[in-house]
Amino acid sequence: MTIETASIGILHKAVDKLADGYRHLPAHTPEYDQQRAEQILLQVAEKMWDNYPYPHPQYAGQMLKPPHPVARMAYMLATWINPNNHALDGGKASSAMEKEAVAKIATMYGWNNFLGHLTGGGTLANLEALWVANQIHPGKTVLASSQAHYTHNRICGVLQIPFSPVAVDDQARMDLTDLEKQLQQRDVGTVVVTLGTTGVGSVDPLPEILTLQAQYGFRIHIDSAYGGYYTLADNLTAPVRAAYDAIHRADSIVVDPHKHGLQPYGCGCVLFRDPQVGQYYKHDSPYTYFSSDELHLGEISLECSRAGAAAVALWATLEMFPLVHKGDFASDLSRCREAALELYSRLKNDNRFITPLSPDLDIVIWAPKAATTREISRLSQQTFEQAEAQHLYLATFSFPSHLISKAFPEVTVDSEYTTCVRSCLMKPEHAAWGSRIWLMLDQIQNRLT
Repeated sequence: MTIETASIGILHKAVDKLADGYRHLPAHTPEYDQQRAEQILLQVAEKMWDNYPYPHPQYAGQMLKPPHPVARMAYMLATWINPNNHALDGGKASSAMEKEAVAKIATMYGWNNFLGHLTGGGTLANLEALWVANQIHPGKTVLASSQAHYTHNRICGVLQIPFSPVAVDDQARMDLTDLEKQLQQRDVGTVVVTLGTTGVGSVDPLPEILTLQAQYGFRIHIDSAYGGYYTLADNLTAPVRAAYDAIHRADSIVVDPHKHGLQPYGCGCVLFRDPQVGQYYKHDSPYTYFSSDELHLGEISLECSRAGAAAVALWATLEMFPLVHKGDFASDLSRCREAALELYSRLKNDNRFITPLSPDLDIVIWAPKAATTREISRLSQQTFEQAEAQHLYLATFSFPSHLISKAFPEVTVDSEYTTCVRSCLMKPEHAAWGSRIWLMLDQIQNRLT
């Protein structure tokens, strides 16, 4: 794998430019043992070999999309100042950049009057959304599909909020019949609607859930940590497109720029449609707000210290790749989906495989065909291991066996879950590498025993 290095020269120029802004101060250069630092850094580089090649197109396993060089450079540039976006006193420029960047994300969903900020990741962003929801509907139950991220159940445990999973349909989307049944039986305050589950990429039917909201009066929180940027794609199916077109009607939204947004870890974002929810964050601090009257990001966040570098990196990326339909960023998302559709088509039309779901976004799950779910699981594990031996990096996923049976009734169910092979085709380059990946999968399948 070739490591991109052109950015080092660009970063050097940017650091010199940054230094120009502080030449009015007396000279001061930190002293350290440069030779020892170099030795240690080379050790670090060697230790980092013990990673999967996440930036390479043959890595098609977990949700690990490499940051764009401009994001990486901007993040590193900011660390020379190391701003803290908890308060304007700790990060004036980076706080302004955060507000601009978050506003651009909100505009992507049709919101111009909103409350929002960056977080350390999707878990904390979802925690804030559910914490606010509980302030509005104290003690009421939170519902999310059984394929939603496990963080929602765990967050509700932390916040001591009742939680109940909702069954899914044969496409692993929230089942509307079970949802309405639970709405009738429970005191529900919030329904978490997932637009892009991290397991299989399924998109819940938001328009129909909004219809139920009108009847039952619950809040809708959108967890689109993984799939949120797909609102810009131009090759979604009609039901998925309808879900994204309705996202502006939700009460809160979470999206992770460190997934499809080309950012380094960690960078999440939480948005609220009603800016008045900021009242729930009110607090006093004896030392962080002493020099300015303007709104501090720390006043609308449960987090305290946050890396201003994350905001700088996101701002720079959005300058280079505006969040507009038909733009370069949107086109790259569509290419990711093209790669997923191509792989799915090859698998579906090959009688050696089973494909339980058609992809809603860019995640594909499949398995070698066999008579029982246990045997399918064994062959899937072999596929995973043999692929890695050939430097093709996939993932596995435990899929409910009853959904396997729905799609393939001839399969005998002899296990609660079935191990499937899973690929996240999150790099636009995957569209060009599809034939190579398929050739490797074909060879592996022919060797399976």
